[in-house]
Amino acid sequence: MPQKTLSREVEITGIGLHSGCESKLKFKPAPENTGIVFVRTDLSDNNRFPALYSQVVDTRNCTCLGNADKQIVSTIEHIMATLAILQIDNAEIEVSGPEVPIMDGSAKVFYEALQKVPLWEQNAPKKSLRVKQTVEFKDDKGNYIVLRPADAFEVHFTIDFPSKIVGHQEFDGRITADVFARKIAPARTFCEKYQVDYLQSIGLIKGGSLDNAVVLDGETILNEGGFRVDNECVNHKTLDCIGDMFTSGYAVAARVEAYHTGHFHNNEVLKKLFADAKNYEIVED
Repeated sequence: MPQKTLSREVEITGIGLHSGCESKLKFKPAPENTGIVFVRTDLSDNNRFPALYSQVVDTRNCTCLGNADKQIVSTIEHIMATLAILQIDNAEIEVSGPEVPIMDGSAKVFYEALQKVPLWEQNAPKKSLRVKQTVEFKDDKGNYIVLRPADAFEVHFTIDFPSKIVGHQEFDGRITADVFARKIAPARTFCEKYQVDYLQSIGLIKGGSLDNAVVLDGETILNEGGFRVDNECVNHKTLDCIGDMFTSGYAVAARVEAYHTGHFHNNEVLKKLFADAKNYEIVED
């Protein structure tokens, strides 16, 4: 199976979650073995950010890439999940500032735009990462993520929230293009109203609104129409996990089992995976 890239450029514009400012994206074809690279067009030097776990500098509320100049590109996970599912191995993504646009808080816009674009097959074999032995990361609160050997990419994600409107939710299945399009890509990020109020009070999430997140207020959903898909909250956590796993630099063959985890845990388990060559192998598909 050859590596693939986009056959043409795609432009998407939206609002940055924290700045509230317009953010422009341009997805561009890239040569073989480039991988996924974000390029800050507002910077003249050191403006390239490879989308790799080793380049992640912040995992609070999103996955954020950084460089030695302390410049960043944040909230890459929904784009990364989309590229992984569409099997796009190589792409340069120009972004007009430090934030990727939040769109509606899901991967729906990115998926719908990019899946319409034919892909070019390239003159290099596609490479995948296969987990060979179990790797686990657990935090001091008992939340954990485990990578187990598997023939394909599977996720079993569990969350438990005291709110009855969320409660206990699970996603368990193989991540196919159809499952992603129907259940995962439309799943929006979610938060409590008090969290929104606090973050806005200290000057953050200036672009946050009911247009780009599911906002819960006790046992009430403030968004008109409520949840978009069944188990939307855990499906969104699964979306984030898919995107973060693609920062390995490869399509992943593994079973991911996660309980109450987030971007921090996803990044830490990849660090543990790559810390020992016995844990994995890179294969040509």
